[in-house]
Amino acid sequence: MAKALMIQGTSSNAGKSLLVTALCRIYMKRGYKVAPFKSQNMSLNSYTTKENGEMAVAQYLQSLAAKIEPEIDMNPILLKPKGEFISQVIIQGKVVDDMDFYTYQHDFKQEAIRVMHESYERISKKYDIIFIEGAGSPSEINMREEDIANMEVAHMADCNVVLVADIDRGGVFAAIAGTFALLDERDHARLKAVIINKFSGNLDILIPGIEKLEKIIKAPVLGVIPFDKSLKLPEEDSQSLADHKFLEKDNSKKDIIIAVIKLPKIANFTDIDPFEAEEDVGIKMVSVYDMPSELDNVDMIIIPGTRTSTADAKALIDSGLADKIIEKSKQIPVIGICGGYQILGQELVDENMKESHLKHVPGLGLLDIKTEYKNNIKAACQTKLHVPENKDLCGLAKIIFKNLYNEQLTGYEQHEGTSTIINSSINTTNPLFIVEEGVGNNFNTKFDGACGESNVFGTYVHGIFHNYTLRKSLLNYIRANKGLKLDEGTRDPYQDSLDNALEQLAQLIEDNVDMDYIDKLIFGEDYEYTTASK
Repeated sequence: MAKALMIQGTSSNAGKSLLVTALCRIYMKRGYKVAPFKSQNMSLNSYTTKENGEMAVAQYLQSLAAKIEPEIDMNPILLKPKGEFISQVIIQGKVVDDMDFYTYQHDFKQEAIRVMHESYERISKKYDIIFIEGAGSPSEINMREEDIANMEVAHMADCNVVLVADIDRGGVFAAIAGTFALLDERDHARLKAVIINKFSGNLDILIPGIEKLEKIIKAPVLGVIPFDKSLKLPEEDSQSLADHKFLEKDNSKKDIIIAVIKLPKIANFTDIDPFEAEEDVGIKMVSVYDMPSELDNVDMIIIPGTRTSTADAKALIDSGLADKIIEKSKQIPVIGICGGYQILGQELVDENMKESHLKHVPGLGLLDIKTEYKNNIKAACQTKLHVPENKDLCGLAKIIFKNLYNEQLTGYEQHEGTSTIINSSINTTNPLFIVEEGVGNNFNTKFDGACGESNVFGTYVHGIFHNYTLRKSLLNYIRANKGLKLDEGTRDPYQDSLDNALEQLAQLIEDNVDMDYIDKLIFGEDYEYTTASK
C-alpha cells in the first residue's frame, strides 16, 4: 500500500490544490510513482478521462504534475452545483442523480463512503505515494458527523495532515489556532504541521507571530510561501476565478482582446487558458451584471460552458448583454463552447426541467440549432474529430478552417442536452466538425457543432482551443485583420507554459518549505533522503 500525506486548509481556496500539485511534481522527479486523491470535490470545472468519466480539473492538473494518466479514482465523488442547494452527483465518473444537501448527506452518505474507500484502495495499490487534498476546512464542527472529505479521509489512509492557511485574506493566526482548537482529540492527533500561503511583505515582521503561534498550537510552521502572481495554472472553480489574472488591467494593453462572458453558472472555463500563453492576447471577463458597453472594444467573444444553460441564457437576455453580443457578431467572431454553443441557437427546450425551472428559453438566434434535454443520458467522453472539406463549411468558419481540412482535433465532452441543426430560411447552418470518436451534437449523427453564414460558430467539445493549429488559425485571422504579425510557429506555447508553470510551482514550494520535515511526515521519523530515485 502507498504512503500518504494529506493537505487540509483553514478555508476554501487556501492553497490545498496547488500544494498537492507541487508535491506531486516534486516527488515524481525524485523517482516515486505519485498520485493525487480527493475523495469529494465540489466544482464546475471538470475533465473527462479515458475511462469516459468526469473528475475535477484540480485532480487532472495534479495528475499532469505527476506525469500519470488521470483516473476517476483520484476524485471518486464530484458535486456540480446547479443552484437552490441542489447539485449533480457524479460517482466514480458517472452521473447518479441531482440531490439536495439533506438527501446527499443523509440518504447517500454510506454509498459515498463506500466508493471513497474503494477508489482509494485501488489507487493506493498502484502508487508509492498518495497526496490527498481536503475540502473546505476540517474545523466545520457543525458538520463533523457528515465529513467525508477531511479528517475521515486521513483516518482511512492512516496518514499525517499538514494544514495550509491563506495569509492574504487576513486573520491567518486566528484561523490556524482556531482550527487546532476546534478539533477533537482523535482528529487533532493527525494534524502535524502548518504552511502559510500567499505571503507578501517583510518576512522578518511575520516571524515573531509564527514563534508565538507554534507555542500555542504545539506544531511547527514548515514554511511561508510567497504570493507569486506570475503563476499561470488552470483554476479549480469560480471562487478562484474571481481573483484570476484575467481581471488585471494590463490585459487591456494587449493587441488582441478576447471577451469571455462570465455566465452565472460558468463551467469549464479552463477552455480559455491556452489564450493566456499567447503574448499578444488579453482576456477580458464580462459578466451579465456588467454594462453591455464592456464589449465595445473587443476582437472576439467567447461564450463558455455553463452548468445551467437555460437559466444562463435567460440571464444573458434579461441583462441586455445578449443584444450587444448579437450586434457585435456582425463585426467580430462569436464562439460558443458546450452550454455557450447551446445558447447561440434558436431555442432551448427542457420539458422535464433538468437544467433549471425553465421549460423553454429562446437562445440568441445566431445559429439555426435547437437544443433539447430529453433523457437522463449525459455525454461524457474524450473526443476525436476533424475539420470537414471547406465546401461543407460556411461563414467565418470557412475562412478560419480553410487550411485545416482533415486536421485531427481532440478534446472532451460533458453535456446532457443534444442539438439539432434545423436550417430555417433565416440562415444556412452547417456542422462544424466530423466526429471520429465521441457524441457531438447528438447520439444519432457523427457531427459536432455548427457554423452559420456569419461570424458565429460553436462546438460541444471542451479543450478545442488546446489544439494549437486551430487556435493559431483563429488568432491569425484576427491578426491579419488588424495588421499584426502572424504566428508562424510550430510549437504550442501553451503546452510549454503549462509545464513551466508546474516546474515554477514545485520550485517555489521546495525553496520555501521544510521538505525534510515533509519527508518524515510521509515516510516516518527515521527516514533519510539519500537519492533521487528509489
